[in-house]
Amino acid sequence: IGTPLTSLLGWTEILKTRAVEESIITEIEKDIERLEAITDRFSKIGAVPALKRLNIVAETEQAFDYLRSRNSRLVHFKFIAEKAAIPVMLNVTLYHWTVENLVKNAIDAMKGEGKLKIEVVSLDKSVKVRISDTGKGIPKRNFRRIFTPGFTTKKRGWGLGLSLVKRIVE
Repeated sequence: IGTPLTSLLGWTEILKTRAVEESIITEIEKDIERLEAITDRFSKIGAVPALKRLNIVAETEQAFDYLRSRNSRLVHFKFIAEKAAIPVMLNVTLYHWTVENLVKNAIDAMKGEGKLKIEVVSLDKSVKVRISDTGKGIPKRNFRRIFTPGFTTKKRGWGLGLSLVKRIVE
């Protein structure tokens, strides 16, 4: 992935010297940053994650905003959180991956149309991040298997997303 990313960075610099609309270059740069984050994610699998004290509200909103800007207008996004920062120990790369995976699953469950809400709630000694959608839901017969590597109900995919989410959260 590194070589194509380097090439894309070069092409972006060339576009900056041309009469290309600045917003287009900005969006390309955001996608390049996302690809770099994905590369970083895979390098972290199997390693003990480095945790930093960060504001989970800001990190959740940043991941949420990125996904909202890249999805259909048929999905109505809503973000609810306290105004105050909620500091927690987390690995930002893996946390954003977790939010992204759960949001993509929600959008799949809604077949690309519906309401998606993320809520960050501070409790006594913990924080809850609730992601809800208006999709069809998970049949009870699958409750025990949804975090099993390789389990999927989708026609595409390897069934690794939720098992990785569980591992990251744990």
